[in-house]
Amino acid sequence: MPVAKTHSTERNRAYGMTDEALATAPTVFRDGLLEDQVALISCGGSGLGRAMAFLMTRLGARVMLCGRREEKLADAAAAIESLVGGEVAYEAMTIRDSDAVEALMAATWERFGRLDILINNGGGQFPQAAIDFSDKGWRAVIDTNLNGTWYMMQRAARLWRDNGHAGSIVNIVANVARGMPQVAHTCAARAGVVGLTKTTSTEWAPLNIRVNCVAPGSIETEGFNVYEEAHADEFRNSNPMRRLGDAFDIAEAAIYLAAPSGKFVTGEVLAVDGGNQQWGDVWPAGIPEWFNIKR
Repeated sequence: MPVAKTHSTERNRAYGMTDEALATAPTVFRDGLLEDQVALISCGGSGLGRAMAFLMTRLGARVMLCGRREEKLADAAAAIESLVGGEVAYEAMTIRDSDAVEALMAATWERFGRLDILINNGGGQFPQAAIDFSDKGWRAVIDTNLNGTWYMMQRAARLWRDNGHAGSIVNIVANVARGMPQVAHTCAARAGVVGLTKTTSTEWAPLNIRVNCVAPGSIETEGFNVYEEAHADEFRNSNPMRRLGDAFDIAEAAIYLAAPSGKFVTGEVLAVDGGNQQWGDVWPAGIPEWFNIKR
């Protein structure tokens, strides 16, 4: 799951993959796999979205990035074009606004003449006991993580339907089956997205639209750099492998589902979590004393 941010002090290392690493890291996929394909990635300027944009471009796709901060999008596009080549465009907008989503879909189709893959990576949350959520805080997370994802899904599906075009949607969610203490708002939203995925994958099958999810576990990205190093390293203990995943783990999982490799997969949730679904807990704000059982 994406990990909430706290104030950081000193650290001896930087977390996440550099642009140079994203441009050169080995991949299981062949060159040209996504040639002539167009992918739209939300929250594409940093973290998992940036990694997916790098890898998809390396595999031949043309990419549209969207997100709220234009400077991040511009930086990602420039880095990809400099280190990888290819064609990367971007639109600064918010997925909370359904009209903005509609305009984004139109702009993508106008720019590239098609859309093949939608990666719904946008979202966010903050750690807090559920009993203390304000109405505003609750709505903010639900509106982005659930409603925003839905607007993107529906508007893409309408675009594909109206143009007689096949499509693939990959929603980046989280491990919600056992609940998610301290981020109940995002648990509710992501569970809603999983439900939408399973429902629309059936409804939209006649339109040749596949819909799937990737559920990351504790994935090391530059977001970890806002933590003290000792605290950031603790996230590796949230799974039986006792290590962190990296952004390429998620990028390759998303591409597996979106590309022809996933042509007979729809309505599924692919967990990339080192086994966290079976064993291990994530406490974004620290484990409460009640649960800190010493044996």
